[in-house]
Amino acid sequence: MSVVAQVVDGKIVETSSQESLKNEKASKGSTMDKEAFLQLLVAQMKYQDPLEPTSNTETVSQYAQFAQVESIQNMSSTMELQRASSLVGQEVYVKATGNNGEATLLQGKVEYVVYENGKPYLAINESLYSLDDLYTVADKDYLAAYEKATDWVNTLNRLPHVESISVAADGETIDKLKDIYDNMTDYEKTFVAKEKAETLEKYVEKLKELRKIEENKNNAGAAGTTPETDDTDDTEKTDGTGDADEDTGQ
Repeated sequence: MSVVAQVVDGKIVETSSQESLKNEKASKGSTMDKEAFLQLLVAQMKYQDPLEPTSNTETVSQYAQFAQVESIQNMSSTMELQRASSLVGQEVYVKATGNNGEATLLQGKVEYVVYENGKPYLAINESLYSLDDLYTVADKDYLAAYEKATDWVNTLNRLPHVESISVAADGETIDKLKDIYDNMTDYEKTFVAKEKAETLEKYVEKLKELRKIEENKNNAGAAGTTPETDDTDDTEKTDGTGDADEDTGQ
């Protein structure tokens, strides 16, 4: 699932990361670097009090401290870049804050890394997010189980009320949901709420009931179409001549 930028009134709502990136670009060169430090140092020496001049030891100490801080910053930037580069191709969650101040958790694949003004930015679906916005790296098994459970629940939610289902319209879907759930691993089932699993059982029981009713109707219909044999009159016909002979004999 890719991250998409939010659009309101036809305009893209920028995240805090995108805004900070723009601000950093606008203020590029305003931060203290080695060249700026040396210019300040020269100005300090130029306008120092001639009665109390700055000692060479103090000047060297200031420069050494600045060099040490700069070295730590460069090391930190290198580590951040390495960390960001290792995320390329992975599914991640980033927490972005919009103009309204609300934080939104978004998921997407890191396509590449942009290094701007000493900071790495993750490119997700052509939008840049600061490494500071990284919430977590998503495990592949977690994502697969989450998406499987989400699709399953969405399909279940689209079914009509349990008392309104029919064998013809909903039987196949309920059977499929039952089959998918029964074949889920224990880990995958943890992504399905207990009440959703109980709801499925209600559908399954109702479907069994409807199929039993339908089966009984079919059986009754089949019995009703069996040809019936015509009853014949088995009454013995008396022989008129024989009766006369008996009467005569009496």
